[in-house]
Amino acid sequence: MNAKSVLPLLLLLVSTTQITFANEPLENLARKAAAENTAESVPAIEELRSLGPAGFQTLMRQYAHQIEDHISHPNIAPSAEWARITAALDSVSQQKNSYLSGLYWYTDLKEAQKASVQSGKPILSLRLLGKLTDELSCANSRFFRTALYPDNEVGSILRDRFVLHWESVRPVPVITIDFGDGRKLERTVTGNSIHYVLDSSGRPIDAMPGLYGPRAFARSLLQAENLYKSLGDKTEVLRRVALNTYYRDRVNKISLDWLADNTKIGGKPPAGVLVDKDNNGQAIMIMPLAVTKAFSETTVLRAMTAGTEALGQITDEAAWKKLALLHQNDAVLDERSISLIEKQNQGLRAKQMNKLIQRFQDAIALDTIRNEYVLRPKLYSWMSLDRSRDDLSKLNERVYAELFLTPSSDPWLGLLTPEIYTAIDNGGIVKR
Repeated sequence: MNAKSVLPLLLLLVSTTQITFANEPLENLARKAAAENTAESVPAIEELRSLGPAGFQTLMRQYAHQIEDHISHPNIAPSAEWARITAALDSVSQQKNSYLSGLYWYTDLKEAQKASVQSGKPILSLRLLGKLTDELSCANSRFFRTALYPDNEVGSILRDRFVLHWESVRPVPVITIDFGDGRKLERTVTGNSIHYVLDSSGRPIDAMPGLYGPRAFARSLLQAENLYKSLGDKTEVLRRVALNTYYRDRVNKISLDWLADNTKIGGKPPAGVLVDKDNNGQAIMIMPLAVTKAFSETTVLRAMTAGTEALGQITDEAAWKKLALLHQNDAVLDERSISLIEKQNQGLRAKQMNKLIQRFQDAIALDTIRNEYVLRPKLYSWMSLDRSRDDLSKLNERVYAELFLTPSSDPWLGLLTPEIYTAIDNGGIVKR
């Protein structure tokens, strides 16, 4: 890890202006936040947290050298002092491994909305299973903490252009495998996450379902920011027209990208699909031939979404893997993400580490195109056509029920099927 790459982040996060809280310099609070005495550290952490990003930035500045050293030497065993420092950072930021990302997250949406109004920035609201501060939050959110938030480009966009917020949808299922000889393996079983882009009133305008590669995620963030700015002070009618146009154009772009990728790997257009071309032979729209002649925003968007579904029907697992190879650059991890992976897997040899990282990047590339080509068009269709589109809670309920297939009505998240015999009393359910 090049230590020079760490300093720009730390310098961007801090200001040399001394701020006071309750007549005590923030630097003193930052020192107390990592104190051994919890009677000192707990109230200091609470006060820094209450100050928002400014409190977290002060904490980052106070321990800049320790952070730099830890990132530069991921294989060195952490000291007791570092354990206290990173615990303080995570408590104030409300994100595990926040020393890498330098991101501050609101956990109260109303507070995030206030910050959005004051700053003029859109809100990026994460919905996840478990908590972003937990080691065992859902898999998607853990991957975000590794592949996205520490990334220099993504992190810079998030810090400078968005107000960040997260909310837990429900606890994450955790399974423990006891080998009977003292060894135990603990993992999460299921769980998906989604990033919503909200306006200052908390209404969703865009969303990124599941895991995206850093470059693809950065592009989506900038597109959503431009959309947010374009809405400005539009009336409700003009706002809805602008959003519907955006969703229609995005679904069309996604469909055409998918069709182009399919052609590159030797695939053919699906039967029953019309590809409209301009005078230069360039594809400009794709939709089923059976689309009604009633040419409206609703009809077109539904037809275009059906077009992506038709493409999905001819894309088998082998084709997905070939498509993912076309987008490997979107999934390349930067050195900060790699440093965390190395820290978490110190027992691996160099060859094993390289293989682990490559497989993770391959998985990210595959997730990226599946989420973009399959899930996102459905999401845009709902956001355009559903009457509850401005209600984030209702939209999120539908996302988890129909997109992630883990509805809140199923307390077992699809992990328990009463019709399947297990030869275990009560199907293995343990009541407490």
